[in-house]
Amino acid sequence: MRHVRPLLQTGPARPSGAVRFGACWFTHVEVLSRTQAPLVMAVGDLDPEVIRRFNAATDTPDIMGILNVTPDSFSDGGRHDDIAAAVAHATAMVASGATIIDVGGESTRPGAESVAATEEIRRTAPVIAALRDAGVTAPISIDTRKAAVAEAALDAGATIVNDVSGFTFDADLAPLCAARNVPVCVMHAQGDPQVMQKNPTYDNVLLDVYDFLHERIAALHAAGISRGNIIADPGIGFGKTLDHNLALLNRISLFHGLGVPILLGASRKRFIGTLGRAPEARDRAPGSIGVALAALAQGVQTIRVHDVAEHAQAIALWRASVANPDT
Repeated sequence: MRHVRPLLQTGPARPSGAVRFGACWFTHVEVLSRTQAPLVMAVGDLDPEVIRRFNAATDTPDIMGILNVTPDSFSDGGRHDDIAAAVAHATAMVASGATIIDVGGESTRPGAESVAATEEIRRTAPVIAALRDAGVTAPISIDTRKAAVAEAALDAGATIVNDVSGFTFDADLAPLCAARNVPVCVMHAQGDPQVMQKNPTYDNVLLDVYDFLHERIAALHAAGISRGNIIADPGIGFGKTLDHNLALLNRISLFHGLGVPILLGASRKRFIGTLGRAPEARDRAPGSIGVALAALAQGVQTIRVHDVAEHAQAIALWRASVANPDT
């Protein structure tokens, strides 16, 4: 199987014949395989169907603001597990530029223990209902692996289901999402949070993650979820070493070949602290922004972040700096 990656560029000097891709454009692609060296090809030498398969990017990426209502999340555990604090934080994120709020009631940090569905519902559903009561109209995502939690969240006002297990943990979750006709985010993870960082290995991390997501998207589609309702997340930090994370980020535009939008969740992750010399997660906003802007330059459509205002400002300046002549 050949994997085709658009070699995206930015800037106003767009050559004749370049393919427009949101704020980016490309004239060439990189062809990757498990058995041959990478090959660069001009778009004119490709089957047009290959180009059409890439999901079109938007000029304005979505910012998904993280709202953890947990006592033990790696970065902000315990800060928003009170309903009033959660509503205040979510409202501030929307005012600062968040276009989606992602509510999570189970920590997925390395080594975290699983939480019972009843406890996860107790943490999340009342917060989601309170957000709607407070006038938050932005889409709300429920970050869960469990059908019962997703159902309670959707009943409370959530509109998206974000599953870090790639819809492999609970067989009832995909049918629920299909029945409710809601968008879903399918993420790659190697192992569950308790063991995922214990010596993760891959034959080829980039192609292994791509093939997993390709298979899961096909399974979700077969379960009744339309392609237009699917977002893919390569799962930075979920069963990946620093080198694995960098390999994915370096060629993240490969995932446009899945035909669905890409979500990147790298905010405050450990590798940012390692490379950026920031041992405390709260000090990793600059590194997180650097990773986000590099991903936007490869056409990523959604950035999941803790520091919304800082990312929104950086993205606004990035967009102004790379604007195409006809945007």
